[in-house]
Amino acid sequence: MRDHSHDPIQAMPAFAVSPLPLIGRLPAARPAVGVALAYAEEDADISGEDCFHLILVDAEGRTLQRLGPFMEEDVVATWRDLATRAGLVRMIVREDGALVPVSQQVGRLMLGKTRFRRRHAGLGARRPRFLVRRKTGRLPARPQIFRGEAEIIARS
Repeated sequence: MRDHSHDPIQAMPAFAVSPLPLIGRLPAARPAVGVALAYAEEDADISGEDCFHLILVDAEGRTLQRLGPFMEEDVVATWRDLATRAGLVRMIVREDGALVPVSQQVGRLMLGKTRFRRRHAGLGARRPRFLVRRKTGRLPARPQIFRGEAEIIARS
């Protein structure tokens, strides 16, 4: 029989619970359903400029994660990009703290009016697009008259 008293003991690392919220598909995680744009008063007072936070929100409206602060020039583009890429609803936090969705969507599909980008077949009888820009030939208001010449085209 072996003496195990001299074997080095494999120390197990100590795991501490993270203070960060669990976001995603883990069993204890809450999925994010929206990205809210909120004015950051504390950061605005410190920097002297308007600052905003982006807040990941769950289905009950609870805050999952705060991102930011972002300056006024960058925040709208970042907010739209994050919501589009993640398929989350864009929201705004009003002054009273209520969350208001900006647009309606189902998952990644945006709901609302659509824009038609192509021409309809009913317009097919018109002139082609590259010819629309060109003007047709027109005679001048007073045609030039050459008197006393036998030929218009000189031949040598």
